[in-house]
Amino acid sequence: MRTKALVLCIAASMMFVAPAHTEDGAPPSDAGRVTVTGGENIYKAICQGCHMPDGKGATGAGRYPSLASNENLEYPEYAIFVITHGQKAMPAMGDMLTDQQIVDVVTYIRTHFGNNYTDEVTADQIVPPWP
Repeated sequence: MRTKALVLCIAASMMFVAPAHTEDGAPPSDAGRVTVTGGENIYKAICQGCHMPDGKGATGAGRYPSLASNENLEYPEYAIFVITHGQKAMPAMGDMLTDQQIVDVVTYIRTHFGNNYTDEVTADQIVPPWP
């Protein structure tokens, strides 16, 4: 059952990913990239399927941690690392999101859902995904 929930979360997020090939068969420059922009829009498109619209997470077929009032989000590097590299059931999104998209969604979750971490998040804090 946990696998089914994870597959559904990933499938929902894939609706917003650039196609792997153009009509002529060549890979587009943004192949595999999420095409949604803006922190709230990115959250709604790829995060809320697992972390829920209110950011409180879910438990059932799997455990999807709450982002609401989450003390780990005090440090933007924590969220950046998890989003970029993945952790447990969270898939690595570093190859699917641009640095700006990561900055935007981290800023959004750090300033919503009962979180009030307003210090600036920058692309300089992003560590590239492992090869």
